[in-house]
Amino acid sequence: MSIWTRIIEAVSALVARGEELSQFFSKKAQVPERSVAFTIAVVSLGAKMAKADGLVKASEVAAFRQVFQISAKDEQAAARVFNLARQDVAGFDVYARRIARMFSDRPEVLDDILEGLFHIAMADGRYHAGEEDFLRKVSEIFGISEDAFNSIEARHISGETRDPWQILGIARDSDLATVRRRWRDLVRTNHPDIMIARGLPPETVNLATARLSAINRAWEEIRARLEPYDPSGGESGAVGT
Repeated sequence: MSIWTRIIEAVSALVARGEELSQFFSKKAQVPERSVAFTIAVVSLGAKMAKADGLVKASEVAAFRQVFQISAKDEQAAARVFNLARQDVAGFDVYARRIARMFSDRPEVLDDILEGLFHIAMADGRYHAGEEDFLRKVSEIFGISEDAFNSIEARHISGETRDPWQILGIARDSDLATVRRRWRDLVRTNHPDIMIARGLPPETVNLATARLSAINRAWEEIRARLEPYDPSGGESGAVGT
């Protein structure tokens, strides 16, 4: 049974009771399978972030493919969840607060949800002011620190503005050994296998591998800058990919 089949079963049960999708994250509800909850959280908040009207457009479905591996047969299911969230009278803040409560014991999953939203926001290659404002407000509701938000944001900004120190969340005056330790810690905690183990569905492998790739690129860039001045030398090569 695919994750989208399980999602539709959960959503259909809500609809049958005459409830809005936001009730899925009600603190009174029994916590469902985490991979299902994670997926609905990203899709529903992504729907609130979108500014489209009517049915889901092809570009929006493509944006969700930045996070999930959605097969052609599952597109209708993803579109249904998207539209239910967008039509819900509850605002995004209601969703965000309920999602934050649901994952209060696993704050790292809230980071994963925010990262998924960044992938959706950047799917068109642009980072709009409205999207930044939305993501910052969700981050605040989630209780994500400013430094952590900036690190996630930096991983998604392309071009010369990409800051490798910010991506790794480390001070610019750190020596190479300190940077290397930080990089290794991030590789361990953000490896795709670890992310899936903490509740992300296997369908989000694109999200996991993109994050690890950004972390490795940041390490390589900093190492290239610092290694010539490090008397102990450096350790070359990225791991985890």
